Amino acid sequence: MQPPSENGLGSGLKPRHVTMISIAGVIGAGLFVGSASAIKLAGPAVLIAYALAGTLVILVMRMLGEMATASPDTGSFSTYADRSLGRWAGFSIGWLYWWFWVLVIPVEATAGAAILTNWTGWPQWIFALLITALLMGSNLLSVGNYGEFEFWFALVKVIAIVAFIAIGLCAIFGVLPGSHTSGVGHLTSEGFMPFGLGGVIAAMLTTMFTFMGTEIVTIAAAESPDPVGGIRKAVNSVIWRISLFYLGSIFVVVALVSWKDPKLGSEGSYQVALDRMGLGGLSTVLDIVVLTAVASCLNSALYTASRMAFSLSRRGDAPKVWSSVTSRGVPAWAITMSTVVGFLGVIGNYLLPGKIFGYLLASSGAIALFVYLVIAGSQIVMRRQLQAQGVRPPVRMWAYPYLTYATMIFIVAVLVTMAVRDGQRLELWLSVALGAIVVAAGIVKHGLRERADTPPARVDARS
Repeated sequence: MQPPSENGLGSGLKPRHVTMISIAGVIGAGLFVGSASAIKLAGPAVLIAYALAGTLVILVMRMLGEMATASPDTGSFSTYADRSLGRWAGFSIGWLYWWFWVLVIPVEATAGAAILTNWTGWPQWIFALLITALLMGSNLLSVGNYGEFEFWFALVKVIAIVAFIAIGLCAIFGVLPGSHTSGVGHLTSEGFMPFGLGGVIAAMLTTMFTFMGTEIVTIAAAESPDPVGGIRKAVNSVIWRISLFYLGSIFVVVALVSWKDPKLGSEGSYQVALDRMGLGGLSTVLDIVVLTAVASCLNSALYTASRMAFSLSRRGDAPKVWSSVTSRGVPAWAITMSTVVGFLGVIGNYLLPGKIFGYLLASSGAIALFVYLVIAGSQIVMRRQLQAQGVRPPVRMWAYPYLTYATMIFIVAVLVTMAVRDGQRLELWLSVALGAIVVAAGIVKHGLRERADTPPARVDARS
């Protein structure tokens, strides 16, 4: 058993766990299935949408990496907001982030249950509760279990995407036997940007939230023997990860499949591409990969929500019992209570799928952007604090402070765009309403001026 870390949590995540979590831990069903809706919105120009959203994530991860390598903490950006912007900010963004992930639990559980129901015919809610219970039990045993599950889940996704790209390139170059399509004609034959810039923006708003979770590695690394090294590797590799797994695989799809293909409205983009390559018989294999991706995201949701709850509790912003840990360094109460909310979501989705649960889900629609905005604001202040200490962390934001400010302006522009587009307006205003309530609670509890003490920066001597 690994010795506990400074905050009482275990340190059982091995370097290979952290590496694989950073490489593919957040690739969920949204890429394999949900990308079809983005393609319908923008046509082949969906590549621009993914590139814009990916660039935003790369910049935000660079900022977060700077803070996390200077002071690794399982509370990650919520803790940094405490120290930089004020206790109210750390309180608010921590609770909003927790809410986002506990809602991911029923969403992913239901998606996985739908696949298993198609195979067996059993009621969907049984599988949803069973999947959630099994992964909760695994997380309760040790953090190493989370890491081990995530390692293999992520490995399956990496192998599947790399194989898909390789087979797709063979089809594009006309060397795949039995393929019904070749070349890259679909990129331009029916218009590269058929719906103009508006279509690209709509697709970007859809794709942006598939990247949510990239920051999990900065939380997970705090429970590893070498948090600084793990975070640094993850931040430095984020460019090629997004380029390969997202842009690479979507390029194959839009090159081989017409954006007008009616099947994109009813099937996943990967499935349609496999059909065009004459490999429709691999649908069961793809279902297994999607099920793995769903289980991976649910596993990460349980882990991330519980660690944020643990961090909030340690700072006095959540029930004290949530920060108690077992002899294995596991925050059992934080895991259990986060899962309970997830269970309620599963039940709510089954009983009222188009009513209450839909509104609850919409209330988390803009939280990712709120998190990114807080990360950027915290990085500006924390850089000044580090400079005052004479500290140069292993990871530093490029072109500070100009690129940080430009990122913040872009995020605000995206929020404004959501306000004027029918498809995202409800999500924005429900998220804003929830955010206003949580911020008000944070200000009542801490005021506007209270800040957490900033600990000495921990910089890896090998940097």
